[in-house]
Amino acid sequence: MAAGTWSEDLGTELPRRVDTIYLGGGTPSLLEPELVTRLFASIRAEFAVDPDAEITMECAPGQLADATLEAMTTCGVNRVSLGVQSFVDAEARASGRLHNRAIVEDDLRRLRAAGIRNLNIDLIAGLAHQTLASWEESLAVLVDAGAPHASVYMLEVDEDSRLGRELLDGGARYGAGLVPGDDAIARMYERAVERLAGAGRERALAQYEISNFSRPGGESRHNMRYWQRRPYLGLGLDASSALRAAASSPEEMPWLLRATTCDDLKAYLAGPQPAETAWLSPERQHEEAWFLGLRLNAGVSTAALEREFGSALVAPALETAKRLASDGLLTLDAGTVRLTERGRLLSNDVFQEFLAASVA
Repeated sequence: MAAGTWSEDLGTELPRRVDTIYLGGGTPSLLEPELVTRLFASIRAEFAVDPDAEITMECAPGQLADATLEAMTTCGVNRVSLGVQSFVDAEARASGRLHNRAIVEDDLRRLRAAGIRNLNIDLIAGLAHQTLASWEESLAVLVDAGAPHASVYMLEVDEDSRLGRELLDGGARYGAGLVPGDDAIARMYERAVERLAGAGRERALAQYEISNFSRPGGESRHNMRYWQRRPYLGLGLDASSALRAAASSPEEMPWLLRATTCDDLKAYLAGPQPAETAWLSPERQHEEAWFLGLRLNAGVSTAALEREFGSALVAPALETAKRLASDGLLTLDAGTVRLTERGRLLSNDVFQEFLAASVA
């Protein structure tokens, strides 16, 4: 089914112009070269892709064939995200990764030689065997790598991942019992913020979102769409979309459709209809504006919220923000609300407060 038909059946608007493309989830770099070529041909047949579009592909270190890399560059891929997780070989091995530091460094060289210099490196704080000293080692290698973007995540238990299942079951295969405690993980995260910001003029990466860091102008344009609540279309298994409904009048605020496709391949191939859909009212969108906007260091503009949603809807949330500011979790400055350093560590708790405020 064509993407346009998919959208029309749901009664939503689907802009034809595309300024970002992101291939991720799973390991798309394992695709055969001809499949990469066919995939991008299909995208360009359905949409008008901007000449300067940001086109990202996620890659697992050590699993990017030369022929696939050539197909990627031919098709316009200009940004690559590497799931490194740790530059300490023992930590990477314990978490089930198939690479080591030398392989990552070689991949970075190959990508740059192919003309892809817009690179992101993922690290995780809280892996089995990880210590503050080994974390410093990973941060040092990350800085030396000179990538213009980095993502730093604190370990979260995910029952769909191998390590997550081990943690939940108390297993030993991936060293679940050797994962650092919450306080140590928090300190690692805080140290990453300090280390990346202080890496020197040429290599410093400033934090612009809870888990993301970049040089000036190097922010992930695709991910910014999520946090700024701009429309996006997800295609493939378990893919999410956010699409606007057509407003019946200029005064009407359009509802937002969030849709997710099924995660079963057989069912998906039978017809890629969304498995889950939810129309978000203006009230629900207002909730999202707070907990998505607060992820960004730029914060949330209360004046912008009032223009979009009206002061009556914003007022209770603003009272919540003032209370959280008195607890040291937020700052309020010239009409902008931002998370503090402590607030970022407790961000899920902060976001829950805005959901509660909306319900009240």
